[in-house]
Amino acid sequence: MYDVLIIGAGAAGLTAALYASRKKLKTIVISSDIGGQTALPASIENYPGFEKIAGAELMGKIYSQAFKWGAEIIQGHVIKVSEEKKIFNVTLENKKEYKTRALILAAGKIPKLMNVPGEKEFMGRGVSSCVTCDGPFYKDKIAAIVGGGNSAVGGAVELSKIAKKVYLIHRRDEFRADPVEVEKVKTLKNVELVLNSIPVEVKGEQTVQALVVENANSKEQRELLVNGVFVEIGYFVDSEFLKGFLELNERGEIKTDNAGQTSRKGVFAAGDVTTVPFKQTVISAGEGAKAALSAFNYLESQ
Repeated sequence: MYDVLIIGAGAAGLTAALYASRKKLKTIVISSDIGGQTALPASIENYPGFEKIAGAELMGKIYSQAFKWGAEIIQGHVIKVSEEKKIFNVTLENKKEYKTRALILAAGKIPKLMNVPGEKEFMGRGVSSCVTCDGPFYKDKIAAIVGGGNSAVGGAVELSKIAKKVYLIHRRDEFRADPVEVEKVKTLKNVELVLNSIPVEVKGEQTVQALVVENANSKEQRELLVNGVFVEIGYFVDSEFLKGFLELNERGEIKTDNAGQTSRKGVFAAGDVTTVPFKQTVISAGEGAKAALSAFNYLESQ
């Protein structure tokens, strides 16, 4: 029996573990990986306290700090959560079960991928899923953004102020983004729209050097010389096992209040798995701390 069980070991989950264990709560973290999306970038420059640090190193520091205070961690994938008499039962894929008095959900989000050769190999070395996070690395360089929604179009507008040139690649001839944003991006001289085009390969040596795209109609291929590729085609959250247990939005994100409380008493959520705007590491860390403190207050009230 645990006081707090945390699902997810990214910035939100590890910070929640740090705060919960420092409150002398018996804490366990269950996750399929360590560090989440933050562990992927080769360099991070927007996390307070570090002028520049590799994502894996940053998450390693938070990991060490969290487990210094006695939290446990096991590797596993959660497939079911249930409640009986204010005790939560968490079932893993391997059929093992864990019981806890409070539950914190911090499994993060999973970016959708292009699924083309070179994409995974260069993830964190020129391939990114976050313009806000990694855009500043492309000052006076050339980058491509793949996608047709608000994230992609808005990202192109943001990146145009930093990069020398931006290719905005979309598989159709019309964008799904808000018309105002589309009109804005069309006026930018250093943004080239590459429409009816599908990415087919990311090329490079140590880092990204080119993106090959194929015209959806003519099947003609074109190699774009770029220093980076931003994949902004959306994301999903692994919350299927929570349907019927918690209130989710249309994207499967967990609805929470300002204290991280979900629709079920004793269950809290933090970070990218929730409806919180701005999916950033520093925000996830703050949300994790808040969820842990809320869980502590809940347990005290019991």
